[in-house]
Amino acid sequence: MGNPYNTDLDRNPANYQPLTPITFLERAASVFPDYTAIIHGSIKRSYSEFYQRSCQLASALSKKGINRGDTVSVILANTPAMLESHYGVPMCGAVLHSINTRLDAATIAYQIDHANTKVLIVDREFISAIRSALELSKVNPILIDYRAASVFPDYTAIIHGSIKRSYSEFYQRSCQLASALSKKGINRGDTVSVILANTPAMLESHYGVPMCGAVLHSINTRLDAATIAYQIDHANTKVLIVDREFISAIRSALELSKVNPILIDYSDSEFPISDSLSGAVEYESFLSGGDPGFDWLMPEDEWDAISLNYTSGTTGNPKGVVSHHRGAYLLAQGNALIASINKHAVYLWTLPMFHCNGWCFPWTMSAIIGTHVCLRHVKPEPIWDALSDYKVTHLCGAPVVMSTILSLENSKRRLLENRVEFFTAAAPPPEKTLTEMNVSGFNVTHLYGLSETYGPAVVNEWHQEWNDLNKEKQASLKARQGVRYLPLESLDVVNPKTMKPVPHDGKTIGEVMFRGNVVMKGYLKNKKASEESFAGGWFHSGDLAVIHNDGYIQLKDRSKDIIISGGENISSIEIEEVLHKHPAVNAAAVVAMPHEKWGESPCAFIELNKNQKASEEELGQWCRDNMASFKLPRKFIFEAIPKTSTGKVQKFILRERVKN
Repeated sequence: MGNPYNTDLDRNPANYQPLTPITFLERAASVFPDYTAIIHGSIKRSYSEFYQRSCQLASALSKKGINRGDTVSVILANTPAMLESHYGVPMCGAVLHSINTRLDAATIAYQIDHANTKVLIVDREFISAIRSALELSKVNPILIDYRAASVFPDYTAIIHGSIKRSYSEFYQRSCQLASALSKKGINRGDTVSVILANTPAMLESHYGVPMCGAVLHSINTRLDAATIAYQIDHANTKVLIVDREFISAIRSALELSKVNPILIDYSDSEFPISDSLSGAVEYESFLSGGDPGFDWLMPEDEWDAISLNYTSGTTGNPKGVVSHHRGAYLLAQGNALIASINKHAVYLWTLPMFHCNGWCFPWTMSAIIGTHVCLRHVKPEPIWDALSDYKVTHLCGAPVVMSTILSLENSKRRLLENRVEFFTAAAPPPEKTLTEMNVSGFNVTHLYGLSETYGPAVVNEWHQEWNDLNKEKQASLKARQGVRYLPLESLDVVNPKTMKPVPHDGKTIGEVMFRGNVVMKGYLKNKKASEESFAGGWFHSGDLAVIHNDGYIQLKDRSKDIIISGGENISSIEIEEVLHKHPAVNAAAVVAMPHEKWGESPCAFIELNKNQKASEEELGQWCRDNMASFKLPRKFIFEAIPKTSTGKVQKFILRERVKN
């Protein structure tokens, strides 16, 4: 006899429906449509929005032919996209396969092959592993890329005076620029040169140019026409984007150059200039011809060039430093890790973006969904206003930027609600500058690098126990350049003749050498210079240094700046450090001066602090009290010291001054 409880009691649509957790979301959206379902950083989404977006995902997958029984694989962090996938994928009848984000490429490849993955949704954080997995796998899934513009579309990416742009707008405008360039025939390997201030257009160029496969060449805005002409000829520039502030130099450069690039004229609404470049299309007009949904180009290989930057060329024509996507990616991440930059940090652009692509910070800030605060001119009041108005967390610059910040009277300085991280390169800041910056609310970290290393590749990592040392000892530790950056594989001080490391004694001078993925591809169209710089499997920096017993390096000079007097090597930096400690000295630069007896002797150029006085005799005695007699400057010259736009002293000019 059958079970009476199963007799004539069959299932039917009125009493039986398949259970699915998808209905939980549908009910929540209908009952509590405005209740907050998801919080992710600055994003807040209601249950209504959550449900609608999940439906959109299901619809989009269906339109791609995804049906019941198909596998949609996702490798996502704990983000809104991961939550939406838990509803949207089963909503279209497919099966959700969530991949462990810590798996190796081979295991991921096995899983997506075994699951016969039709769609793969990838968080960009895990792109490296997925690229490798796809090379190993047999399936060819539809790829969906998930990152910042979709994660934080409304978060403020750029502030420039009255202009505020979200990440969505920043991304769309970069796509438009890439699209517009492509429509002009710009392809992989072409050069797009820009001469722009720290403006939104400069940031857009750092994305839009490589997005169309081209190489970005950022021109130093303070160069003379002849040097600009040399660079755009050497780079074979196809497009030249020009800020109107620099039109005069560009007009002269174009008269001297051989190339005939497409000209784009950028008018900064925060700094209006009526003058325009003849034959140029206006930037916004050019951009409007581009597609904001442009299917931009990934590099075919990480080794592909992303940017071209020229050295200063103090001894002949400047060399074109070629950087690749891999190095830019690694250093951009390295900046965030080394500088402990939190998500949504606010970065003030006091460092020229034309200098080593702004040390890769244009890319770093997008990686951490930060805000760029553009600053066209480095002046004290606008800096203090920006620091206070936007709660700036980080900025970079040469010591001259610190001097600019400190030059504003205390009564005119705005209140800082948070401590600001300042990263400086070039010569070590004087002890008094570090003290003043600390009192003013800044924590200063010393970096060191070159154009050939994408900017900073060495950092003075500070130890907590050093805070207990006296100020003099702390200053001597801060004067050291430091240890290798996280993305750099190897750093050493080496005897360039024997290629053997020097002793870690803080005394023996050698050449600083680098090895790793954040070293340039080489010099454009200059095989000889590239081979010389990479001799022995290391990049030769040309900087002379010692290495201390704790592995921290300390620069002593450029190889061409060392002073050889009577057979003794004299470090110009060592003399400058002593002079900088004198209370009347604002800046000092020491170069070799011809000497009848000794061959060379030190000559010191001095800039005094405002309302301060010091005689040659006084400074001479100061040096005698603080260094060996053979190192004493034989002459002091009191005048303004010539510097580059990035604050580096132009010693080649000073050497010419004293040659005769």
